Formats: sequence, structure tokens, C-alpha cells
Amino acid sequence: MFELHHLTALEQGEWLHSGRITPRELVEHYLRRIERLNPSIGALTVVDGDRALDRADALPRLAAMTAPLWGIPIADKELVRRAGQRTTFGSRLFADHVPTDDDDLVRHLDSAGAISLGATAAPEFGLPSYTESLVAPAARTPYDLTRGAGGSSGGAAAAVAAGLLAVAPGSDGGGSIRIPAAACGLVGLKPSRGRVPAGSGLEHLAGLVVAGPLARTVADAALMLDALTTAVTWPFATRAPIDPPVASGAPHPHSGPLLGAAVRGEGRFQLGVTTSSPWEASVDLALDPEAQWALDEAVAGFGALGHGLEPVVLDPEPDYAQHFRAVWMAGASRIPARTPDELALLEPLTAWLVGQGRALSAETLAEALVWLAGFERRIIAQLSRFDAVLTPAVAMTPRPVGWYDATDAERNFTQQVQYTPFTSFVNVAGLPALTLPVGLTPEGSKQPGLPMGVQLIGRPGGEATLLALGAQWERSRETARIHPPQW
Repeated sequence: MFELHHLTALEQGEWLHSGRITPRELVEHYLRRIERLNPSIGALTVVDGDRALDRADALPRLAAMTAPLWGIPIADKELVRRAGQRTTFGSRLFADHVPTDDDDLVRHLDSAGAISLGATAAPEFGLPSYTESLVAPAARTPYDLTRGAGGSSGGAAAAVAAGLLAVAPGSDGGGSIRIPAAACGLVGLKPSRGRVPAGSGLEHLAGLVVAGPLARTVADAALMLDALTTAVTWPFATRAPIDPPVASGAPHPHSGPLLGAAVRGEGRFQLGVTTSSPWEASVDLALDPEAQWALDEAVAGFGALGHGLEPVVLDPEPDYAQHFRAVWMAGASRIPARTPDELALLEPLTAWLVGQGRALSAETLAEALVWLAGFERRIIAQLSRFDAVLTPAVAMTPRPVGWYDATDAERNFTQQVQYTPFTSFVNVAGLPALTLPVGLTPEGSKQPGLPMGVQLIGRPGGEATLLALGAQWERSRETARIHPPQW
């Protein structure tokens, strides 16, 4: 039986613009699904139906002409502040925190016409690659409720996959959009550093963390990315629009709306293929058969579409782990827990990262930042002969809830690297990357019926190429589109 959430976000926008449905009807549909399904999935930590319905009723009809997300239901990742909405940052330290101001990303999405239904689950301060915290239930992949949705945008991914939201914003500092996209059978897009004004990465150490979309289709991801990258000026916004605050570099040929690239899906490209990672010099890595299956499927599929494919092995980078860890720890040192009582509220992994970060010398941090800047140049140069590079999205199937060590922080960090060895170096390099769902692991495998994906890494500013490749991939596998049991 057809239901409104079966429409893509792009199709929902078309129905809203034509008057076939109203924003209120769409919001009411999603609120009913959230009430019924969210308790078992743990996708949303805050649901504010009254505020969402009030906004749906207040959206001026004329604004539909210029607001790219007019009437589309989303939710804020719980690392982002919305005035009057409880925002815990995934931590007991902020269990009762209600901000009085909006973050820029919230203001931008509001100005784009989106309707927030609440907040999606995130781990403590977004630091882990899984979404299990002590302040909220674990976010689970809808395909198997014994397994986690990945992180740190796990709640957003679980919500979109289960049809609780049309599309969702996330953030990605080491894979936090792409990892949960893979675990939940979604498209996840990490933009180039500097592309999204309200989440450019430039305000973070080493420019790691950027904002981007999680979606069920490539076109939906492009729709949200266009909304995030376009200065919205429609006159009916409840808050002032966000203008680009910085210039991260010279204009590139892919500036401007990207939805067209995702819809047309044009071009033939040269793809590199790799299973190497800069973590392999310091962490024992292995690729599970299910991850290899997904990569093999993608290689065969893109080859059949006429793209060139060439194996590539990344140059060894034995110092990568040392310097990435230093910056990750230094970032954690800013968490506002100072007194013994405040520190006691932190989870073991976070407390360890905070302690290690505060013990770093300025010299060590400066050395790490300089080294990572050099790594950025080296990796871009090495991959420059390819239009995009194909890797596994993750090295394993979605991890069982409770799989990560809850007491030994060092082991926990290593487990995260073993699950996600292909994502963080893309953040260091500032490159765009797209996770594409390949399908469910086949019957006869050790772990059947679980979503697996691959990652495409683009050139600087190369989102249009990634979206074109993703569109071609979707068209070639239309009959293999997957949905969880809750669908």
C-alpha cells in the first residue's frame, strides 16, 4: 500500500509545490510513524510535533517558489543547537540543556523552508563512529535491531532509512555521515571542505568536520546539499539567511546547483580502486567478506557502465595515526568539563580523549597540524589522475550494539578504526566523498541480510562527478533498491 514516505524528498517537494499535499499533512504522516517506530529504533531523541505543525501551518505559500526544502520534514542532529529544544550533545553533562540561540546550520535549514520535527541521536559530542550514549537509547539500523546505526550521525541515518524523515542533515569529521549511511543502506555525502557555509570545516582543527546530507537517493542528497550551499534570501524566513562567511579557495568548475548532475547522471570517468588505508601501518586491519563482496559488486557494476577502473595502492603513511589521534584528542580537550563532578559525567572514551588532549603540548599539536596539511597535498597529488576513487565504505558489517569496549578507551578507539579505516583520511584531505548502498549481504554469506555500501572519493570540489556516478549506479540497480522491514 502506498504511503507518503514512499516518495523521495524530491517527489515530496513536487507534491507540495503542486498542492497535492500540504506541509501539515506530510508532517502529520511522519509524526505518526515516529510515534509508532522510533521507540525500537532510537533514531530521534527529541520530537516536537506541536512546533513542527505550527511551522507547517505558517509556511507562506509564495515562499515555495524560492525555498528549496519548502515543507520537507527533517530533524536536527543533536550536536546542533535549536533555541528552545533540548540539546544534550549526546552527553549526560548536558542532559537538561535547552539553548536560547540557534546555530547557523539551523538558521540556514529554516531559511531553506525545511520543517524540523526534533533532534536525531548522536554519540557523546560526536566523537565515536557509533551512536550509543548514556543519555539516550542506542540508534539501531532498521535492518537488524540488534546492530548499531553507525555514527556519529546514526540517529539521522536510522530515521531516514526507516521512513521517519524524508532526508536529514548530518556532520562528518572522520566518516560520521558515510559510516551510518553504509550501516543503514543510504546515500551519504561528505562535501568538500569549505563548500557548506554553515558547516565548512574551517572552524575546526585541521578542517575535519563538515555538514552534509543523508538520503535515500542520490538526487535527494543533491537537493539537500544545494540547499546547504546556496545563500537563501526568500523574504518569508523566520530568521535571517546565512551568507558564506569565508572564501576557502578559488572558484571551481562545480560551483552552483548540483541537483542537475544527480538527475542527469552523465559522463564516463576513470576510477581508482583501493582497499589500502593510512591506518594500516599502526592498526591490524582486515576486510570482512561482506565488505569485499560490496566492493566487487561495485567494481563490476561501474565496469559494466563503461567506466575505466584501475587498482591503486596508497603510499605508506606510518605517521598518520600519531598525528590524526593528536588532533582528534586536541579537539576533545575543548569539551566544557572541568570540575571532577563534570568529568565524572563523561563516558570513558570521551574522558580519555579529553585527558589525552589536555596533556598534549602546543609543539605536538602544531607538528600534527603541519603534518596533516602535508598529507592533504600528498594524497590529492597521488589520486589526481582519477576522477574518483572507489573504496569499501566500511571494513565490516554493521556492528552489534554493545560491541565497542565500554571501559577500555584505547581498545575502543582501535575498534573504531578497524570498522572504519577508509573514511578519516578523506576529512584530512578535505575531499568530497559519497557512500552508495550496494545492497543486502546475500543468502549463504555468514551474515546475510545486512546493508553494505561503498565509498567514492572525489577531487577537490568534485561533488558533481560523484553525484553523476551515483545517479548512474542507481539507474543500473533500480530493481535492487532496498528497504527495511518497517518500510
